[in-house]
Amino acid sequence: MNCSRLLIAVILGATLLAGCTTSMTGRRQLMLVSEQEAISASKQQYLQTMSKLGSEGKLVSDPKLLKRVDTITGRLIAQAIIMRPATQKWEWSVQVIDDPKTVNAWCMAGGRMALYTGLIQKVDPTDDELAQVMGHEISHALANHTAERMSVAMASQLGALAVGVASDSAAGMAAAQTAAAVAITLPNSRASETEADRIGIELAAKAGYDPRAAATLWQKMAKAGGNGPPQFLSTHPAPGNRQATLSALVPEMLPYYQQPGPRPIYQLVRSPATTPAKDTKKTLR
Repeated sequence: MNCSRLLIAVILGATLLAGCTTSMTGRRQLMLVSEQEAISASKQQYLQTMSKLGSEGKLVSDPKLLKRVDTITGRLIAQAIIMRPATQKWEWSVQVIDDPKTVNAWCMAGGRMALYTGLIQKVDPTDDELAQVMGHEISHALANHTAERMSVAMASQLGALAVGVASDSAAGMAAAQTAAAVAITLPNSRASETEADRIGIELAAKAGYDPRAAATLWQKMAKAGGNGPPQFLSTHPAPGNRQATLSALVPEMLPYYQQPGPRPIYQLVRSPATTPAKDTKKTLR
């Protein structure tokens, strides 16, 4: 290995080592991208996506459905802020996308969320089950999974550089860079999914939603695909024992759910669909 190749290898190794952090559940994470960088990138993507959907008339305006979604997510957000107080500064937002064929939901870094009508129509979740969906998505943001995925892609790009230098091959460099581009589009890892399940069921229980709904939700999800799995299952890889793992958490979560008294709610104030980033109001009641 010549000096330039050795230098690349040393830089790559040092960068990856320096980028290792610990998640809120104690799991080791590769973190080459800061959370704020992930939030900024997510905001730009969210604004572009929602502006386009708004101009196409694909953002739901049905007040009954929006009130249901806002109430559930508002109670979950309140618990998320209690769990991670720094997230009170996030521009929490949720939009319902009119797409009956898509069974999916997501939450970007910084708390910007979306739910597709296909999930409502095909899964027909109870409020408790819908809280499990949105609690799981919020947990991805709380656990900084967006920045983690971006970091994996960046590590792949650093690896591409090392491969190209080591092989002195333009073709090898191009192939590695293509692999890096693909990496960022992949679903969350199973470790991230397990982490989001654990945090999400706790958020939902503390928000006053039955944790036993986590298992029934996944049963419905499995049936919702018909001839093929719903998009939610393709973007949320599930271990074979997912329902059993969630069910095993129920005894620990039930006391949170059974706690008497009203639950705080984060008030979401919805503005015109073309400016979704401004449809939040940072208040708890």
